[in-house]
Formats: sequence, structure tokens, C-alpha cells
Amino acid sequence: MANWTQSELDAIGDAEELRIRSRRADDTLCRPVTIWVVRVDDALYVRAVGGPESPWFRGTQTRHEGHISAGGVERDVTFASVDPSLHDAIDRAYRTKYAAQPVQYVDPCVTPQAQAATLELIPS
Repeated sequence: MANWTQSELDAIGDAEELRIRSRRADDTLCRPVTIWVVRVDDALYVRAVGGPESPWFRGTQTRHEGHISAGGVERDVTFASVDPSLHDAIDRAYRTKYAAQPVQYVDPCVTPQAQAATLELIPS
């Protein structure tokens, strides 16, 4: 398994937005969706504010593979489930990173629904 480089973690973690594309069963990539991304220590996380029924999140569950683009970094990734014990740290990361954003955009990122649709991005 590959690891993020420090420069990739910094670039993606500092990026305001991330473009995510899941891989379909036929090996093609879905169209990109722009979402927020946060870094906690040396890991990167994304959440679907609409929860597990969000179309882009459901797409990640087909093959658990895809491609991301953020901060000048392009990488194939694996989408991994997240241990619920990490939710508080990820919530804090969203609130800290996006503190300048209107609260009506940040609050949906830290709901139980969004927590249930949290993925770690693991480089392939």
C-alpha cells in the first residue's frame, strides 16, 4: 500500500476543495464532484453531508476505488471506512479548517448523518 508524501498531505489538507471521482464496475471513472476535505494527523477524510444515500458516496461503495484532485495533487485512491472513534477529531478538523465559511455550510458536515458517510482517502 502506498503512503501520502508530506507534500501531498500538506497540499491536499490545505486545499479548500477536492474533486472526487469514484470508479464504476466497468473501470471507468464517474464524473467529478467537488467536496471539502480535512486532514487529521497523516490521514485525509471526506464526508457526504447527505449521508450514505448521497449519490457520490454510493458510487464509492461499488469498488471502493477512485481518483482525487486537490491542491495540485492528482492521485488514485482507495475509499476506506472510518472507525467511529475518529469522528470527534474529524468534526474538529471540519470546524477549524472551514471556520470562515458560513455556519449553515459547516454544521451539516458534523452531523450523525455525515459521520455515517465518512471515508478515509488512501493513496493507491
